[in-house]
Amino acid sequence: MSETTKTDDSEVVVVTGASAGVGRATARAFAEQGAQVGLLARGEAGLDGAREDVEDAGGEALAVPTDVADAEQIEDAADAVEEEFGRIDVWVNAAMTSVFSPATEMDHEEYRRVTEVTYLGFVYGTEVALDRMDEGVIVQVGSALAYRGIPLQSAYCGAKHAIQGFTESVRSELIHRDSDVQLTMVQMPALNTPQFDWVKSRLPKKPQPVPPIYQPEVAAEAIVWAVRNDRSELWVGRSTVKAILGNRVIPRRLDRKLASSGWSSQMTDEPSDPDRAHNLREPVDDETDHGAHGRFDDRARERSLQLWAFTHPVELAAALIGAVIALLAALAFRDGDER
Repeated sequence: MSETTKTDDSEVVVVTGASAGVGRATARAFAEQGAQVGLLARGEAGLDGAREDVEDAGGEALAVPTDVADAEQIEDAADAVEEEFGRIDVWVNAAMTSVFSPATEMDHEEYRRVTEVTYLGFVYGTEVALDRMDEGVIVQVGSALAYRGIPLQSAYCGAKHAIQGFTESVRSELIHRDSDVQLTMVQMPALNTPQFDWVKSRLPKKPQPVPPIYQPEVAAEAIVWAVRNDRSELWVGRSTVKAILGNRVIPRRLDRKLASSGWSSQMTDEPSDPDRAHNLREPVDDETDHGAHGRFDDRARERSLQLWAFTHPVELAAALIGAVIALLAALAFRDGDER
């Protein structure tokens, strides 16, 4: 591998799964800070849209059609980014696919493909990034489902659990080597992304994110913050905190709760279309760019109070102190009136 140097001082960021959803929003968020962004995904229309997003936001973009299940394609994409922009500073693994289905109806090839994209794609991306980085940040886009499995998504939950274990193992090795590469995992809540119209589904009704739902820009904000603040892990959204902590304390009770509510919470009232295209093997956005958002804009939250509180501890402390002072003043005033 040849030595690469930056052509300027701009940050070089690679984002997998950049054509839609979290990857798309993350690419734009870094572009707003002037980054040069390598965009890796399969769907050409989505890649073209992501490139326009990055350029409109003030960054530079290189779109590289890539199937992250193929390690050689990731290697070639990284070479292309380095040739265009120079040494990579940040690598964000966000590509995913899934199948909504009871485990008993899944076939071996479906499990294999979800694992290759959603787990091994992260492994290959991490390996490629580590080969090129003396310092920098690698971000794994995780999920509350990395800790707490839910019904109807056994392949995806298994992959996210695997990423968690892989990341902890590699992070320990980096610490042992006194490496200057930061490896972080950002655990996400339910997000309004196009995946719910793309992934293969055997559900009788159209799938949905388990409420509460957040916009992908909330995820992007968390990823950028984690990169800037040397965090090994970041939880996003109150629902993520509840799921992770709840699974530590009452895992069997959650089993029973999900046994009763885990089906309805993942489906809308609309009947499914058994003939709709899915992206398990081929992208579904070759001709249409679907953008970062899914079809749940009217239900999705644009902010996470939990994330703000976690990432703004000084402001939170000041607000709490102010509230206590105001309460004490009000109580003192009331006591004076009563006298």
